[in-house]
Amino acid sequence: MSRDLIEQVFVSAFGGPALAALDDGAWVKASDQDFCITTDAFVVKPLFFPGGDIGTLAVCGTVNDLAVMGARPIALSCSFVLEEGLKLAVLEKIAASMAAASKSVGVPIVAGDTKVVEKGAADGVFITTTGIGLRIADVDLGLERIAPGDKVIITGTIADHGTAVLLAREGFQISSQIASDCAPIHSLVEKALASGAGVKFMRDPTRGGLATVLNEVASGCRMCISIEEARVPIRNDVSAALELLGLDPFYVASEGRCVIIAAASDADRLVATLRQDDQGRQSAVIGRVEKSPATMVSLESSVGGRRILPMLAADQLPRIC
Repeated sequence: MSRDLIEQVFVSAFGGPALAALDDGAWVKASDQDFCITTDAFVVKPLFFPGGDIGTLAVCGTVNDLAVMGARPIALSCSFVLEEGLKLAVLEKIAASMAAASKSVGVPIVAGDTKVVEKGAADGVFITTTGIGLRIADVDLGLERIAPGDKVIITGTIADHGTAVLLAREGFQISSQIASDCAPIHSLVEKALASGAGVKFMRDPTRGGLATVLNEVASGCRMCISIEEARVPIRNDVSAALELLGLDPFYVASEGRCVIIAAASDADRLVATLRQDDQGRQSAVIGRVEKSPATMVSLESSVGGRRILPMLAADQLPRIC
């Protein structure tokens, strides 16, 4: 439904091939240099959750959107919509988190804006961030490069972020310490691109999770994505919590992972490279690209059956980013 809304209203109104591609960012050229620009809004509830908060999420999420476009982040801007009555200590804590995240990734926050709305109109604080990046040399990514036989790789466990946010929001008393995987992935992505492996496409599985990203890929390249459930890394406690709640982990967001489509001949070497980094220790080849049935995502279950992973009509976990 979100995709339909974007296509029917915004793409229709604004037009242009860059917007119509519905990527995580867009490339613009200035002074013979390629710049990537991306914008993201963050309305996560609650503001603070195990493994992060809205401030950390805003920085990492924007940096990651640049990274999967094949861009090296160079600067961020941000805007804050504050609800009347928000405690200054809460805002200071969020700002400190953003500053720490910005410093850790080496990408400065250079501009911003602040607005205050009446009580009840913003649920504490909403943050919008814009990121600018430079194209990493000789990197050429796109759905049009994907071919039958290519392998699908995930750089770590799925569904950690969405599960942590949901449990914090609803106050479920679960003894296991499930925490968000919220983290910048730009360094890991650069290592993948520098490895010489045939990386063709990348995207971070945020809202809508792994299944949504794979559906976007299948739809965009007009091919089939076939996944093996047994190969997809997921924490036992996350799997158990989602089973208890009746939620499908393939549709639950991650905020520090990357889905990579790479040439089959390079996939194992690429995974070995990713596993040398702490952030990529659990990287795995989880599936492949097939010629048909076009635009479909299929899952081979752990017990040997096969089911379709469709694009959900609605988000099963709202307000997780």
